[in-house]
Amino acid sequence: MTDRLPHEKGFHISWDQIHRDSRALAWRLDGQGPNGTPWRAVVAITRGGMAPAMIVARELDIRTVDTISVKSYDNQSQADASVLKEPDPELMGDGTGILVIDDLVDSGKTLALVREKFPNAHFATVYAKPKGRPMVDTFITEVSQDTWIFFPWDMALQYVQPYRGT
Repeated sequence: MTDRLPHEKGFHISWDQIHRDSRALAWRLDGQGPNGTPWRAVVAITRGGMAPAMIVARELDIRTVDTISVKSYDNQSQADASVLKEPDPELMGDGTGILVIDDLVDSGKTLALVREKFPNAHFATVYAKPKGRPMVDTFITEVSQDTWIFFPWDMALQYVQPYRGT
C-alpha cells in the first residue's frame, strides 16, 4: 500500500490527446469486423466511453450508435458494477458485429459484466490497465495499475501554486 494520493501518480489527458488516441483506436479497428464485414454498430459504455465512441463511429462511418450505462465508480472509489440502462436488444443480439467502446479498462469488472451479456461483441478501450487487459480485445495505451487517469471531462482549469512557492 502506498501513501500516495490518486492525483500524485496521475496521467492527465487533454481533449486533443483523447481525440488523437480515439482516432488511433478507430484506425486499429478498421476492417476488423467479423469475417471482414463492417461493424454493425457502436455501443458506448457511459459515461466515459461516449467521447471515444463518437470519434470511432465518425472515423469508421458507423451511423448506429447506442449506449449501455454501467456504474462502477463512486467518485474515485471502485464499486460493484451494475447496469443502469441497456442498449436496444434487437440491435445487440449476442453482440456479433458490435463494437463496445469505453475510455478505460481498469479492474475489468465493467467489461466483464457487459461481456457476459454480449459475448460476441468486440470490446475496445482507449486506455488499459494490467488487471483489466484480459477483458479488452483492442486498446491503444497501457498504463500502470496504480496510475489515476484524469480525463478532460472531469477537469477544470484553475490556478496552481508554483513548485517552489509563491
